[in-house]
Amino acid sequence: MKILLRILLYCFSALIILCAMLVFFGVGDKPELAVGWSPTRDDLVRAKKILHEGSKTKPDEIGIIELTEADLNLAGNYLLNRYRKSAADLDFKNDELRFKVTMTLPENSLGKYLNISFRLGNVTGNDLPVITKFKAGKLLLPAKLAAFVIDAIIQHSSLNEYFILATRPLKAVKIDAEKLTITYYPNKDTLIQARNFLTHTGDNSTLNIYQQKLADIVAKHNPEWRLSLADLLRPLFELAYQRSTLETAIDENRVVISAINDYVNKQETKKLLSTPESTPVTGQQYAAFLYKRIDLAQHFIGSAALTASVNKQAAQIAGEEKELSDAHGGSGFSFIDLAADKAGTRFGEMATSSPENARKMQKAMAGIKDYSDFMPDPRDLPEHMNEVDFKQRFESVNSPVYQEISKQIDARISATPIYNAE
Repeated sequence: MKILLRILLYCFSALIILCAMLVFFGVGDKPELAVGWSPTRDDLVRAKKILHEGSKTKPDEIGIIELTEADLNLAGNYLLNRYRKSAADLDFKNDELRFKVTMTLPENSLGKYLNISFRLGNVTGNDLPVITKFKAGKLLLPAKLAAFVIDAIIQHSSLNEYFILATRPLKAVKIDAEKLTITYYPNKDTLIQARNFLTHTGDNSTLNIYQQKLADIVAKHNPEWRLSLADLLRPLFELAYQRSTLETAIDENRVVISAINDYVNKQETKKLLSTPESTPVTGQQYAAFLYKRIDLAQHFIGSAALTASVNKQAAQIAGEEKELSDAHGGSGFSFIDLAADKAGTRFGEMATSSPENARKMQKAMAGIKDYSDFMPDPRDLPEHMNEVDFKQRFESVNSPVYQEISKQIDARISATPIYNAE
């Protein structure tokens, strides 16, 4: 028995040493890939379509997905940048799929970036590909050893639930010179869990807590007064401050923003952010306002939710593209709406950029006076410009005159109390 315990202790110690080596050699101050993914509107649409490729497959039916090199790069960068500024480079060579990944890390003493690269390939007797090469920084590990270490890390961390969820429906993955072919066989529960994981930021039990808080606020609202967006944000962030620790503040803020966005934007934003089924706010509902305008509240919290769920670049592109689209045939290009988009993007970024900023945001929002603390008054800015008017006055979003107004908006946002205290 003592010998068995000693062997187990040695194995455990070796695993710890190997994990430490991966961290030590993989972390550094220089990124191997340039981080800061800047997707176009089409990139975002395509990435989300790829990730939802299997959604049309009915439960208990076999489905097949074929992904090209471009598809994998889009989906990989989209997923990684949901959480940290990252970069992924995937390509096919010699019937193998090669990955290079750089991720920015929270502030630490080892380095700013995690750099890893590995290859996946099919081997005889396995329906799923295996690791054929693995590097952490400059450290090259034997493929089987790397697979063992990674498997051990996954099994003993919070990643295990997601790994099981991702691999459970897979029946076969074939890699060739041009594409990745995935054969899968999902059941209903797996499809629901996967959809919720890919499209939402927190578990439903936490979301329901904030939705119940929202329902209480709305039920007590005086219908003779406009419902201010501040009246929703203040109490929910106060609750988040009470519930959170430094380690959980970012996730808690994401759920708060998502819950308020679900209420304010309802079906419109669900088309973009596909939230999972949860307990809705029932009873009498009132539109939320910023500066006596419903659309400003919708733009602000929608951009905040998009930033918290995906990233800053995606929110900026979505806001600008929406206004350009309105110039073609909608309500017209509006710098007022764009200001709300920009403020919401800044809000979502600050609320989720670091544990420290997340806690600061919670405390600051719990003490706001009104919405002017987080949204500057934009009502003197130009709006209702059709395509001809916009081109005559501003030419394009890259023109100096357009950029000057954009900078003015940024300056106003920076001067508001919430962001000024950042």
